[in-house]
Amino acid sequence: MGHAGTLDPLATGLLIVCTGKETKNIDLYQAQEKEYTGTFRLGATTPCFDLEKEVDFHFPTAHITESLILEAATKFVGTQEQIPPLFSAIKIGGKRAYKLARAGKEAEIKSRTITISEFEITAINGQDVSFRVICSKGTYIRSLARDMGLALNSGAHLTALCRTRIGTYVLSDALTIETFEEQCQGSGSAPTVTDPLPEHG
Repeated sequence: MGHAGTLDPLATGLLIVCTGKETKNIDLYQAQEKEYTGTFRLGATTPCFDLEKEVDFHFPTAHITESLILEAATKFVGTQEQIPPLFSAIKIGGKRAYKLARAGKEAEIKSRTITISEFEITAINGQDVSFRVICSKGTYIRSLARDMGLALNSGAHLTALCRTRIGTYVLSDALTIETFEEQCQGSGSAPTVTDPLPEHG
């Protein structure tokens, strides 16, 4: 058994779990396009770019208008270089970056090429900005929140995140852990939630 892509500790949403022979296709699931919805807060940053850590710096926001936010969002659509958070599962010298960060050690994370197909601002409520984004594998939405803050000459951090789609698999079709357990107990075997990927030679 294995899962096809981690979620941040504070994130919610879709997680594909493979069992048996389907585990050989995990990389194929992970490579598919992802969709997320979430909210970032302007005017403050945290070391991990979300709410796992306390705010470390505050920034002005009086100059930020709705039109500036919408304009900034358009600049992130397309293929680009993105620097992942230090608090991440990326390996640096054989060690997970988040372990180095939690130990208070400095480390350099290289940028990676990602593609954002869509970045829609869905609501603006004061300093809280809600969004929907469609992106490639390897995209860190926490980094996108950080970069939006920088683009607006301020700061920002992620306050909510939900993965709603992986390829053609959508959150509305998923089972909760509780429902999965109930169905297993009732039938004596694990239910099949979706059709697996086709066989690959």
